[in-house]
Amino acid sequence: MAEGLWWLPSFLVFGAAFVALAGGVVGIRRLGARRERAAIESGRELEVRAKGLIVQADTAVRDADGEVAFAEAQFGAAVARDVRDALETARSRLREVFLLQQRLDDAGPSTAAERHRWSARIVDLCESALAEIGRADAALGARRRAERAAGEGVPALREDAARLGRRRDQAAAALERLAMRFAPAALAAAHGASARLDASLAAASASLDEAERRLANSEPAAELLAMAADGLARAERDLADIEGVELVLATAQADAAASAASLDAELEAARRERDGQEDAAAQSVLGGAIGEASAVLAARAGQAGDPFADRDRLRAARDRLEVARATARNAQGRLDGARGALGGAIAIAESQLRVAQAAIERGGRRIGADARTRLVEAERHLVIARQEPDPVAALDAARRAASRASDAEALAMYDAGGGGGR
Repeated sequence: MAEGLWWLPSFLVFGAAFVALAGGVVGIRRLGARRERAAIESGRELEVRAKGLIVQADTAVRDADGEVAFAEAQFGAAVARDVRDALETARSRLREVFLLQQRLDDAGPSTAAERHRWSARIVDLCESALAEIGRADAALGARRRAERAAGEGVPALREDAARLGRRRDQAAAALERLAMRFAPAALAAAHGASARLDASLAAASASLDEAERRLANSEPAAELLAMAADGLARAERDLADIEGVELVLATAQADAAASAASLDAELEAARRERDGQEDAAAQSVLGGAIGEASAVLAARAGQAGDPFADRDRLRAARDRLEVARATARNAQGRLDGARGALGGAIAIAESQLRVAQAAIERGGRRIGADARTRLVEAERHLVIARQEPDPVAALDAARRAASRASDAEALAMYDAGGGGGR
């Protein structure tokens, strides 16, 4: 009997293990269920907030729908377009919101993570829709405030236009007086500003007339008033240019007088430099610039009506004269430098020539024709260096003489050493 129950201990062991495993699985499932319920409960606050925002956003969309119709009637379809665009954007977001809320309300199973994600998305969409409608409503409110202020702005703008008109008449009279003293070219900028001024005032007046008509018919007129204000601002800038032209002309006259005095002083210095210039080409260039500058000074009487052109011509003549003087100074500096270096160069050539002559004399018959030819060339260049009146050419000849003498010495030493016969 006992031998027939040998399997009973194993059965008891495996049975106990199975019971323990089943209990563990059940416990884990219960723990997971408790945690899921706790997560769902913790997300209730977000879901409640999401539902509140849905109500707010839906109410705002319904109110904005009526606001669009009112704005179109008050300002026209173009002005109400921003509100309509914001309304359509909010509606599209609300459609997604209602779909997500339907998922939350369905009896089907959903995890706490899914519910939290859907609720957070609802909050974002609702807040975005409310912000869109809020911005559009704020812009529309600003437009309404501007329209309410439009009636008060017309008299002020009319007064500004009248004030600018009086200043324009005074400026026109001043331009007529200036036209008796100055050439048309000198007043061209002022006349251009006057034409722009008249056009800006006329456009501003027309905008104000239309604005008054619209206000009388309870129509929007803020844009017209803004156009009128911009036109008056442009007119005031042009008017300031016209009123300041006399000062600008006086400044140009003073600049021209100063430029003339400076050019006259430059001419005196240039004449002295020309008389002391040794380089013929530089002397010719400097003389031409002196002639041009003198002609500009002599012609000033005929340019009195246009101080701008007078000043510019004087400055250009002075610039050309300064360039010519700089060229002459460079040429003279080159001559002076060559003259200063000439004595030393001749001394070096003479010394090198004596060394070469001594080398050839020592070598006697062994010295070939090349060395003797170089010596003759050195002597010829040395003669040129002593006789040439141009110090630059004389310096070049002296340097060539020293070079040829050095070559003659080297060739003589080569021949004396027996190199020429190898």
